[in-house]
Amino acid sequence: MLALRTVADVPEGLHGPLYGAVGCQVAMSGITTWDGSRFARAWGTHWVEMRDVAHHTVWAEKPTTRALHALRKLVTSKAVTTEAVTIRQVERERWSSSELANEVPPGHAVAALSSVRGERAVPLLVDLHA
Repeated sequence: MLALRTVADVPEGLHGPLYGAVGCQVAMSGITTWDGSRFARAWGTHWVEMRDVAHHTVWAEKPTTRALHALRKLVTSKAVTTEAVTIRQVERERWSSSELANEVPPGHAVAALSSVRGERAVPLLVDLHA
């Protein structure tokens, strides 16, 4: 397994058993997005909290309020706005194929280890120089 340059060197029918049988999975920097997608599928997904903030301009109906907003904009150079915050749970890949291919720095790898009992740890970025 360590001698493989890419997982594409292994026949397609053996990819599933290969990822299931190996106790340690390591994606080195420079991996292709094609191989990265296989690692992303093997490592699964998790739930993350997404926070979206939207800024909306306040439109006043009363003339006095409109005048105050205009004065405030004149003084601060910013329009009167309100914040709308949306928090939601989203299922994401632990490491996407794009992140594995483009964001793992040289000299680093993403590794997922498993214990003798089969308990798996989440994949972590590892500095190979340390």
